[in-house]
Amino acid sequence: MNVINSYITLNNLEIYAYHGVSPQETKVGNTYIINLKLKVDYSKAGETDSVEDTVSYADVFSIVKEVMSTPSKLLEHVVYRICEALFERFKQVEEIEIHLDKNNPPMGADIETAGVYLACSR
Repeated sequence: MNVINSYITLNNLEIYAYHGVSPQETKVGNTYIINLKLKVDYSKAGETDSVEDTVSYADVFSIVKEVMSTPSKLLEHVVYRICEALFERFKQVEEIEIHLDKNNPPMGADIETAGVYLACSR
């Protein structure tokens, strides 16, 4: 079989964290929604059925959760830190797409979420 692209995804991951510019945001916190798409060649895992031959999405979640636990003022900074941590931990990851949204941001508008999107590669 000729595999063109393979990805591992985590969709609509909810994490409560304390990011924001205002002191209230870092004190009260908010729910954040994360969507990740990792380009990984997992063709060997497709043959072996072994988690050692791929990137475990449970391990990806652990890293994202850890990075999210350190407050930042800007979501832009958070997604950069997540990407750096994932690239550092998983040499198999070639590219990352990440969406990070904050629920009901305190900006005086009737809005469900506001967020950032980052696509990066090694």
